[in-house]
Amino acid sequence: MTTGWNSATPDNPGKPTGMEHDFRDASRGERIQKVLASAGLGSRRSCEELISEGVVRVNGHLVADLPAWVDPDQDRITVRGKAIRQRTARTYVMLFKPRGTICTNDDPEGRTRAIDLIKHPSKARLFPVGRLDQDSSGLLLMTDDGELAQKLTHPSHEVARTYEIIVKGRVEESDISRLRRGIFLSDGRTAKRASAERLQILRRDRDRTRMRLILREGRNRQIRRMLARLGFPVKKLQRTAMGTLNLKGLQPGQWRDLTTSELRALRRATGLDPKSSR
Repeated sequence: MTTGWNSATPDNPGKPTGMEHDFRDASRGERIQKVLASAGLGSRRSCEELISEGVVRVNGHLVADLPAWVDPDQDRITVRGKAIRQRTARTYVMLFKPRGTICTNDDPEGRTRAIDLIKHPSKARLFPVGRLDQDSSGLLLMTDDGELAQKLTHPSHEVARTYEIIVKGRVEESDISRLRRGIFLSDGRTAKRASAERLQILRRDRDRTRMRLILREGRNRQIRRMLARLGFPVKKLQRTAMGTLNLKGLQPGQWRDLTTSELRALRRATGLDPKSSR
């Protein structure tokens, strides 16, 4: 029987023990990537990447592929040899990311990361929900709640994100119509239509335009790419809101915990039970 799990022990990596474990049985409990995400190791997608790297073991046995289910109350789950700890209290932080700061937690170049700006008393292992590129600023949600992060970034939930943008050039009504209709952007081998849900011109000068734009999708550098296709290089881009969250009261580099009502609204928007938020 092939289980997709390597029956090796930590003391004898790669050497079968003669025991096989069927972790493909969904009745065992929860999907392993969800358990890892709940332990604050990142989003479900990044936890799947940990599994593909071969650094996750359950009861001493290497996880080779997915799907797989575990019992977090009974199984000993380790990542790079360290046992994960199930957190009962989660941390939710809103950061005003300054321009020049990167969102990734792993940067071999030693640049300033968003996580470097947050000295949270909980010592939680926070990670960013979604991305803001290095040249952009604004609202960035940081958490150790992998389930909420996965919901907020999944296209099916389409949480609105509001941006204020300054571009070089004068944006006319015909350009606005094209942005609303959508522009095809290539992502590797495929091209998909990207569009703005709402767009408002805040100020229009001869050589630059300031606008507010709302998206319900978050493709890589989407706004910059859309506007560049129309011949309007972005000079400044700031995310000012995410769902019901907004940057009011924060300056660049500052952060604060989400309030109970803010967290409840986010969880409602993603279909999660608000009673289980903390």
